[in-house]
Amino acid sequence: MKRLPFRMLLLLAVLAAAALTGVLGPAAAQGGDPFGPVEMLVPEVIEVREHDLAAYTQGFLLHEGRLFESTGQYGASTVREVDPETGDVVRSIDVPEEYFGEGLERVGDRLIQLTWKENTAFVYDLETFEQIDTFTYEGEGWGLCSDGEYLFMSDGSPFLSIRDLETFEVVFEGMVTVQGQPVMNINELECVGDSIYANIWHTDYIIQIDRMNGVVTALIDASDLLTEEERAELGEQDVLNGIAYNPETDTFLITGKRWPKMFEVRFVPAEQ
Repeated sequence: MKRLPFRMLLLLAVLAAAALTGVLGPAAAQGGDPFGPVEMLVPEVIEVREHDLAAYTQGFLLHEGRLFESTGQYGASTVREVDPETGDVVRSIDVPEEYFGEGLERVGDRLIQLTWKENTAFVYDLETFEQIDTFTYEGEGWGLCSDGEYLFMSDGSPFLSIRDLETFEVVFEGMVTVQGQPVMNINELECVGDSIYANIWHTDYIIQIDRMNGVVTALIDASDLLTEEERAELGEQDVLNGIAYNPETDTFLITGKRWPKMFEVRFVPAEQ
């Protein structure tokens, strides 16, 4: 079994709960190996682009060359379309001030936006941003992505709920584990093939999850994207968040909450 470097083990000790608490995750259900190897990756920057400093990024997705973003904070939450090349806001609608916007995903010609503690998901027409429906759910809403068959939703716990695309009803819940331990603070999600990529709240790390068994297969260190000077301008909550996959180029667009930049990247092996 491949072992992680010591500093990565320290990080994972922070991410993981102290024990499995007797709950078997999807790795057990699917027969996967919860102690499988964890690959160490870093983002290889292809291009740097501007990002709206006012955008407290919660959800981030690309569709046919168009970038959609959900932003948070009470009284400042939005759903917006952003020019992926310039970072300019093409159009935007405000979320009612009593809601805190969270993860965002496209399902057909609709956008679904989670809210943090309000147990409500807003459904918008993709082209007009008109609100056309709502869903309700229990617990908090953090991240959302779809593999084309189901929606995967995070709530800050080690569990992802798998939901029906049309009804938003839960069909399964599974635990995300790394080397046998559950991973806490799973935030923004991006479904890509057989994997789910997830930001870990309050860290500079993205994890790659095998969506069939919930096992973390890679840990991506994005701590070098911003300069020390740029980080000095950010607040404590302005952390890495936002993962959008472009299937046409097989690259990712990633950013953070109120970050000045977004980065087109590939995830490549870290130097040992």
